[in-house]
Amino acid sequence: MNALEKIQRQIQWNRLIAVVEEQAQTMIRTAFSTTVREAGDLSAGIFDLKGRMLAQAVTGTPGHVNSMMESVGHFLAKFPAATMKPGDHYITNDPWLGTGHLHDLTVVTPTFRNGKIVGLFANTAHIIDIGGLGMGPEGRSVFEEGLYIPIVKCFDQNVPNETFFDFIRVGSRTPVELEGDIYSLCACNDAGAKRLVEMMDEYGMDGVDELAEFIFDSSLAATRAEIAKLPKGQVWEASIKSDGYEAEVTLKAAMRVEAEDIVVDYTGTTGFSTRGINVPAAYCRAYSCFGIKCVVAPEIPNNWASLAPFIMQIPDDCILNTPRPYPVSVRHVVGQLLPDLMMGCLSQAVPDKVNAEGSSALWNPPLRGGSQVSGQQAEVDDFEIITFNSGGTGARPTKDGLDGIAFPSGVRTMPVEATENVAPVIFWRKELRPDSAGPGRTRGGFGQIMEIGAKKNAEFAVNAIFDRVANPPKGRFGGGMGAGGWVGLDDANGTVLRTKGFQVIPKGRHLVLKLPGGGGMGDPKERDPALVERDVADGLVSAAEAKRVYGR
Repeated sequence: MNALEKIQRQIQWNRLIAVVEEQAQTMIRTAFSTTVREAGDLSAGIFDLKGRMLAQAVTGTPGHVNSMMESVGHFLAKFPAATMKPGDHYITNDPWLGTGHLHDLTVVTPTFRNGKIVGLFANTAHIIDIGGLGMGPEGRSVFEEGLYIPIVKCFDQNVPNETFFDFIRVGSRTPVELEGDIYSLCACNDAGAKRLVEMMDEYGMDGVDELAEFIFDSSLAATRAEIAKLPKGQVWEASIKSDGYEAEVTLKAAMRVEAEDIVVDYTGTTGFSTRGINVPAAYCRAYSCFGIKCVVAPEIPNNWASLAPFIMQIPDDCILNTPRPYPVSVRHVVGQLLPDLMMGCLSQAVPDKVNAEGSSALWNPPLRGGSQVSGQQAEVDDFEIITFNSGGTGARPTKDGLDGIAFPSGVRTMPVEATENVAPVIFWRKELRPDSAGPGRTRGGFGQIMEIGAKKNAEFAVNAIFDRVANPPKGRFGGGMGAGGWVGLDDANGTVLRTKGFQVIPKGRHLVLKLPGGGGMGDPKERDPALVERDVADGLVSAAEAKRVYGR
C-alpha cells in the first residue's frame, strides 16, 4: 500500500468514527428514557461480517461498548449474516450475551448496499424498567430481575414482531418508554447504515473488508508498540475492596507484560454473591481492558484489534465470572472498580500515568413510588425513575481530580430538572460536598450531597445500589483517602440506611446521599499553598481541615 492509499484509508477510518457518532447521537435525540437522552448511557458501533468491531462512537460507556464488542458474535451464531435481510433488527438483553444485566438492550442491524450485506451496526442502551424486582440487588436469581429476552428478531424486513412487543408492553412498569426506546435503537442503527452506504458510494467501496484489515493491522501494531515500552519480567499485584452485600468483596489482580500482550489473573478474588452484585465475564473484560487502555494506549481508537492484546484470566469460581442464573442486576457496583484495580497494578510500572482511586461506581438511585410502595394510601401516581450521579474522581499526576464526574463509566450527570419533569420527586439539595476530596500534592475530586423527596412529602422507596461507603477511595504515593459515602434520612438523628437494598423513605422525610470523594496523590505538604487557599475561599475545604492535612 503506497502513501496515498494509506492516507485515504485513514480518512475513511475517521469518517467511520463520525458515522458511528451520528448513530449514537440519533439515539440520544430519539430516546424515551432519561438514562439515554440525558445521561448518555449507551454505546454504538460498526462491525464486519465476522462480528469484529471496526469503530465505536465517542459517546458511550466502556462497560457497554467493550462488552457489546463480544455480543455481536453471539447474534451471528444464531442468525448468520447470509440469512439476514434488509429491514431486519435483532435484539437481546441476555446478561451473558450482552452487556451484563437485563436493563441493557442490545440491537444488531445488517447494512446492505446494492442488495449485498456489507456490515453490521450494533448499539446498547440502558432502559428505565424491564419488570421483575426492578433495578437493584435484591434478586436471588436473574429470573427475578426482569423480563429475559433471548436473541430474537424485533423487526422482520421492517415489520414489527407484534408478539415480541406484546410481551414487552405487559412486562414493564414503563411500557411506553420501553417500546419507544426499542424503536429508537433500531432507528439509530438505520441512521448509521444510511451514512455507511453514502460513504461507500462516495469512495467507490464494494465492501468494508479492506478498510477493516487496515484498521485492525494499524491498531494492533500501535497497541503492541505501546506495550513494548512497559517493563517486562515482573508481576504487579493489587487488590481493592467493595462494600459488597452480605460481606465485603475483595478483588485481586496479578498483571504481567508478555512480549506482545498484557495478561491479568484474578485468582484470589471473592466468590459469587447470592444477590445482584455479581459480574458476568464480558463486563469484567470490558472495564479491565478500559482501565489498562487508559494508561497504556489511550490515543489508539477503540476496536476489536486495539483490545485484543489485553487478556483476562478469570477463575470460574469468582464474582467476576459469575454464571447464569445468578443475579447480576447491579454488576456495575463491583465491575466499575476494575479500572482502579488495573491502575493499582500499573502504578508499580508507570507511576506517572495513573490516577488515584476515585468514587468509581455510579451512585444512581432507582426511585419508586405510588401504589407499588404505599398501596391504597398512595399520595402520588406510580413512578419508576433512575438518576445518574457521581462522586469525585481520583487525583491525577499533575492535576486535581474532577468533581462529581463519572469515571470510569463516562455517563453524564442527569439534570435534576429532567428527572423532576418525568416523576413526582423534588431535589432539595444538589451541591459539592466540602472536605470530601482526598488530600495530596494533587487532591482528589469532591463528592456531592443530594437530598431527594417525593412531592406532597409522600413516602417513596429507594433500591439502594451504593458503594465506597465502608471502603473509601484510596490515595496513591502518600495521598490521602477520599471521604467515604453516606446514605440516610434528613431527620434529627441522621438515621443511617443500608447502602444496598430496597428501603422505604417515610412520609415527610427526604433521602440524603453523600457521595464519596476521590483519593489524593502525593504528599499533601507539597501542595501549592495558593491552591489550598483557593479551595478554602471557595468553601470546599474548611480552614480546620486545611490546617490539619496541609499544615496551612
